[in-house]
Amino acid sequence: MGGENKGAAKPQAVSSLCLVFSVFLFSFPNSALAGNSSFSPPINYLIDCGSTNQTVLQDGRIFKSDHDSTSLLSTNEEVQASVDSVNLNVSSSLPPSSLPLYRTARIFSEKSTYTFHIPKTGPLWVRLYFFPLPHASYDLKSAVFSVQTDRIVLLHDFSVRNDSTLLFKEYLVNVSDSRFSLKFMPNENSFAFINAIEVVSAPDTLISDSATTVSTHGEFKGLSHYAFQISYRLNVGGPQIPPNEDTSSRNWEPDNPYNIFPDGTGDASVPAKSIKYPETGATPLIAPSSVYATAAQLKDAQVSEHNFNLSWRMNVESNYSYLIRMHFCDIVSKSLNQLYFNVYINEMEGVSDLDLSSETKALSTAFYKDFVLDASAITKGYITVQVGVDNLLQGTKNAILNGVEVMKMSNVANSLDGLFTVDGKYMGPSSITNVLKIVAAVGLGLAATAMLFIAMICIRWRKRPQGSDKGNNISSWLLPLSSAKCKSNLSSYKSSKSSGSRRSSKFGSRKSKNAISGYFTTNGIGRFFPFSELQQATKNFDENAVIGVGGFGKVYLGTLEDGTKVAIKRGNPSSEQGINEFTTELDMLSKLRHRHLVSLIGFCDEDPEMVLVYEYMANGPFRSHLYGSNLPHLSWKQRLEICIGAARGLHYLHTGAAQSIIHRDVKTTNILLDENFVAKVSDFGLSKAVEKAYVSTAVKGSFGYLDPEYYRSQQLTEKSDVYSFGVVLFEVLCARPVICPKLPREEVNLADWVMHQHQRGMLHTMIDPRIIDTINSESLKKYVEAAEKCLHDHGVDRPSIGDVLWNLEYALQLQESASQIHAPEDKSANCIDFRNPDDRKEDHSIASTSDGADLTDVTLFSQIANFQGR
Repeated sequence: MGGENKGAAKPQAVSSLCLVFSVFLFSFPNSALAGNSSFSPPINYLIDCGSTNQTVLQDGRIFKSDHDSTSLLSTNEEVQASVDSVNLNVSSSLPPSSLPLYRTARIFSEKSTYTFHIPKTGPLWVRLYFFPLPHASYDLKSAVFSVQTDRIVLLHDFSVRNDSTLLFKEYLVNVSDSRFSLKFMPNENSFAFINAIEVVSAPDTLISDSATTVSTHGEFKGLSHYAFQISYRLNVGGPQIPPNEDTSSRNWEPDNPYNIFPDGTGDASVPAKSIKYPETGATPLIAPSSVYATAAQLKDAQVSEHNFNLSWRMNVESNYSYLIRMHFCDIVSKSLNQLYFNVYINEMEGVSDLDLSSETKALSTAFYKDFVLDASAITKGYITVQVGVDNLLQGTKNAILNGVEVMKMSNVANSLDGLFTVDGKYMGPSSITNVLKIVAAVGLGLAATAMLFIAMICIRWRKRPQGSDKGNNISSWLLPLSSAKCKSNLSSYKSSKSSGSRRSSKFGSRKSKNAISGYFTTNGIGRFFPFSELQQATKNFDENAVIGVGGFGKVYLGTLEDGTKVAIKRGNPSSEQGINEFTTELDMLSKLRHRHLVSLIGFCDEDPEMVLVYEYMANGPFRSHLYGSNLPHLSWKQRLEICIGAARGLHYLHTGAAQSIIHRDVKTTNILLDENFVAKVSDFGLSKAVEKAYVSTAVKGSFGYLDPEYYRSQQLTEKSDVYSFGVVLFEVLCARPVICPKLPREEVNLADWVMHQHQRGMLHTMIDPRIIDTINSESLKKYVEAAEKCLHDHGVDRPSIGDVLWNLEYALQLQESASQIHAPEDKSANCIDFRNPDDRKEDHSIASTSDGADLTDVTLFSQIANFQGR
């Protein structure tokens, strides 16, 4: 152990200290730059703090001891710490070659400064190494201190509590003076320490002054005025790249720990010597060729449809903006203009239809792009970068990424750690302002409560019994309202449900439940069912009565006391999704009544049970009659009528209610058929009421049906439902799943493939062969025209659902007219036309098995069989 060395170095004039040791500046070789003579750092300080000798790392870099260079350090008191026997083989993403730097440390009990002479101004790498070594007199794990330059706060109230991990901090700062200082400032009654320091020149071209702003796609200017802390530097698809293999002694981590979907990711690699750099743009100083020589790509056709993205998630500190650099190099294509893909950051589109060939004019050529992500776009404490296939019909369905760098940007206080400036000034919200806001809020709350109380008294006084003012006791009209009249309990009902927390009973006694039942019946939600009645209706929720399972819970076929069949959806108490959907369904269906919407009969809420009761749709989901079951197929006319019914339901949602309601999960499993094959839209658990043209929201929906514009922008509009309905129309025409991984790669996604075939004039090859000969050509033309318009990439180019409805009705008229004129042979003899009263008598054959048993395994809601995912 090194002993104390009090007073070893007294404060001296900074200028003389720096000039005397200008020779010290150039005494450190940087083997990391071997083979790259284009850049030799004019500033290259490598210091092993607390060491008595120089330290030579495995990568060839030489760290000098600050013991022999005390003129760099201004302090009144310092202590050395060293260790030989402690095992430093601890968890870290750093290369093992850096371990020797953590075996010694310099400890400061007062403010101390390292000052470096800067012969050439510009960007500098500042790298700090921390590990709390054991010491006889100091517990380094209890040290609390700050580290700052002359104008940038690097660390504020910093401590290293964990002695099982090596800590490495890396910064990029711009220096415009001839001297650069690193100040270590212990908190009161504490101390500071440092194991090693690097202050090394960075290339002037490393960070340009502008980047693309993710949220607005505008240009962000002035990056040169910011300092950066490197949060992540990933070599995607490849191994770790140690400092000696990088052009600026940088360490590149493998991407594996951050890959969200490793099973869908495939690696690609080429020899590093085959990588080329363009005349302008990327250079070896931006990233070494070994970064561009490896990449991640989509693994196979199973995941190459447009809803799957390669994704990486990295935890970051909120309240900061971040510079995100993404590296690309097309090492997977065989020729130019084969690869087109999209880039997303935090589910916002960064680049659409990126064509590396147009950027680099050659394969295996390096390219990078910078993005700025504003602090307001980081709401969950992480950054997600994604690449995914585009929606163009040209090129291969693939996407790649070679490398990612994430850099925290300094804030309004010129700080990378907190809101205090180097002068100690706090730049955050004023505490006085916060107190005033709290006082104002409390005052308004008390005032509102008082006004409400006074209003209640006035109401009760007006409704007081005759002669009550003559009595001596006024409690009869001041008592709280009875539970039968207390609707205030109901106002908090939906908010408490949506919280996702563990619920207590909202309804108390049976008398209160009956009162609430009456309230909900009066207000259109329906009947309140005691849980015991639902148990009886389902024979105590017999598993044989299950007709579906989903995120909300199980769906049962039940029979009420009067013989009415109902669909009973019983929530899973542990499902937060279920709680949200429960309240959303209640809220939506209380406002909606339409022939083509599934009706909510009632509900039950007896802690912890949440149950929704719907009308029973005897013929189940539309999809079951298209493919995947043994049910008789539907004729073309029936399919048109069902699509028209669904369109009418969606049209009512978009235009018939007080607020426009967007369904968000339109698909054939959410179009249910009653005993007469009348179509009704169901499942409003993801629905959203909007008051303006669009609403920004987290993306929800089902693979294959999801609007790509909504996915990219997170801006939900009615046209998102129109896109999904367009997919439904082609699904109805072709009678195949919208996503089928077993098919060849280009055929996996129905919407993409049918549009491709239509453009080639080959649409007839995809039509359900059971009905192709019965479809009138003009009816088909009008139908396909409507479906095609729904699938436009941009919502503004899509028709309204009302326009789609008009075209479908016209297609039906054309079909009926052709049938009356030509009376062709009916090749759908087994189909039942639900418009024919005689055919209705045979409806039960569709809802039963060959032996007459009830077909209870027919799926009823979107969460059930054939679920495509949300």
